[in-house]
Amino acid sequence: MKSDIEIAQEIKLKDITEVAGSIGIEKDNLIPIGRSIAKVANLKADKEKLEKSKLVLVTAITPTKAGIGKTTVSIGLALGLNHIGKKATVALREPSLGPCFGMKGGAAGGGYAQVLPMEKINLHFTGDFHAITSANNMIAALLDNYRYQHQNEADGLKHVLWKRVLDVNDRSLRNIVSGLGAYSDGIPTETGFDITAASEIMAILCLAEDEDDLKRRIEKILLGFTYSGKPLYVKDLGIAGSIVVLLKDAILPNLVQTTEGTPAFVHGGPFANIAHGCNSVIATKTAMQYSDFVITEAGFGADLGAEKFLNIKCRKAGIQPALSVLVVTTQALKMHGGVPVKDIKLPNAEGLKKGFENMDKHIQNLHSFGQQVLVAFNKYDFDTDEEIELLRAHCESQDVSFAVNNAFTEGGKGAVELAEKVVKMTQEKTDLPIRFTYNNGDNIETKIEAIAKNIYGAKKIALSEKAERMIARIKELGIAHYPICIAKTQYSFSDNDKLYGVPKDFTFHVSDLVVNNGAEFIVVIAGSMMRMPGLPKEPQAKHIDLVDGEIVGLS
Repeated sequence: MKSDIEIAQEIKLKDITEVAGSIGIEKDNLIPIGRSIAKVANLKADKEKLEKSKLVLVTAITPTKAGIGKTTVSIGLALGLNHIGKKATVALREPSLGPCFGMKGGAAGGGYAQVLPMEKINLHFTGDFHAITSANNMIAALLDNYRYQHQNEADGLKHVLWKRVLDVNDRSLRNIVSGLGAYSDGIPTETGFDITAASEIMAILCLAEDEDDLKRRIEKILLGFTYSGKPLYVKDLGIAGSIVVLLKDAILPNLVQTTEGTPAFVHGGPFANIAHGCNSVIATKTAMQYSDFVITEAGFGADLGAEKFLNIKCRKAGIQPALSVLVVTTQALKMHGGVPVKDIKLPNAEGLKKGFENMDKHIQNLHSFGQQVLVAFNKYDFDTDEEIELLRAHCESQDVSFAVNNAFTEGGKGAVELAEKVVKMTQEKTDLPIRFTYNNGDNIETKIEAIAKNIYGAKKIALSEKAERMIARIKELGIAHYPICIAKTQYSFSDNDKLYGVPKDFTFHVSDLVVNNGAEFIVVIAGSMMRMPGLPKEPQAKHIDLVDGEIVGLS
C-alpha cells in the first residue's frame, strides 16, 4: 500500500469555499489561507443548533508507543457517516512539530482516512502553534523585564512560576539557567522550557469561548509571587491586550477537508498526558452548529483524554457526548496481555484474551461517567479473522457494542459498520447529565484520590512535600474549586510507564502541582512526568526530506 503522504499528495483538493458551503458556512465567514485552508470567523454559538447536534467522543484503550489510530478512526467515522447519507464533520487537534519530527510522526490520520493538506497540517499549518509560542514567550520577556526593573522592591518578583516554551522535543532545555552575563543581561534564574502543547496559553485558547473570554483568562494567569508574598498576575503587568493581539487569528478555528472532501475542523493542540488533550471549544461548537454529527477525539487512552474531556472540557463548555467510541487494536491488547512488544503483530490468542482486562477497565470507566460505549476495532493488514471474532465475542459477552473500522484502506466505505452502529446508538440522544468523577467543591486531595482510585485503580496516593506546599498555596489563593488535570504517563494506568495491563494495589505518586489560573484548572504532575519530551535514538526527522519539491518521509 502507498504511504500516507503519497495518498495525500495524489488527492485533488476541493476549493475550501466549496467545502464550507457543503455544510452551510458562507463565504463571508471565511478567511482563506490559499485554496484549501481557511480560518472561520464571526460565528456565534446557536444554542438550539448545538442541542440538536450529536457529539461523538473517540477515545482508546492504553496505547502502544506507536499509538493506536484514534485520529484515523475519528476521520474514518466521519467519512462513514457521510457515506451513509449523514451530515457529519470531524473536529480534531493540530499536530505538534515535536512528535512529528520525534517518535510518533504526524497526526493527520492515515491511509484513506486523513485530513488534508496533510503536509501543511503536520508542519506550520496556519501558524497557531507559533502564535501561542510567541504569546507565551512574550509574557516571559515582559515578566523578566518587570523583575529587572523592580529588583529589591516590595512589589518585585521573588518566586517565578512562568516558563518559556518551544514546539520542539528538546530535553536539554528542561532545566536551564537564564540571565547570565553582565548586570544588564537580566537576573540569573534557574528555569526551563516546556513544549508549546503544555503552555497554559494553549489550554486557554482551547477553553476560551470567544475573544473577551480569551482576554479575561489571560489576565488571570498567575506568574509568581512578590517579595511581600502577594501573587502577581498578567493583569498586574497591564499586558493582556498585547498578548490577545498576538492570538487574534490563532483563536479562529481552522477549516480543512478529509480525503473524501468532507469538512474538518483542526484547531488547538494540548497533549493529554501533560495537558487536557482536547481540541478547542470554539471549533467543537462551530462544527456542532453546522452538522448533525460531530466526531471529536481526546488524546491517548481514556484514562487521560476522555477523563479530561468529560471532567474539564464538558464541565466548562456545557456540552456532552451522546456516545463514546473506544478504539482498540490487537497490538495494544497483546502488549497489555504480556506479549513482548516485538511480537505483538503476530497471532497470539491467549495474549489477546489477557489484554481484554485493559479494555474492560476503560469501558468500566466510561460507563462511570454515564456514557454508552461502542468498541471500534482498528483493523491492520496482519489481523486475523479468528482474533477479530474473539474480540467481538468478548464484547458481546460484556453487552458492549462492537464494530470493525477499515477506513485506513477503504475510506468511508470501510467505516460503514461503525457509522451505522453510531447512528443506531444515538437515535435517542440522552439528556442525562454527565456523572463527573468529583465535585468542584471537593478539596484537591479528594479530587486526586477520586481519579487515582476510581479511574486508575490505585490503592492510595502519596504527595511529595513540594506537592503538599503547593496544595496549601492553592487553598490560600482560593482556587481549590478548580478541576484537576493530571499529567502522567500515557502507557499505563499508573504513574509507572512499565506497568502494563491493569495494575492493582499500587501507590499513585504526586510530585508537584502547577496552577493554570487562566485555564482555570490545576495541573497535577504524577511521578517523574516531564512537560518537555525528548527525542528517541532514531527520530522521524532522519526520514523527512524535500525531493524534487515534494515532502517525503512525513507520516
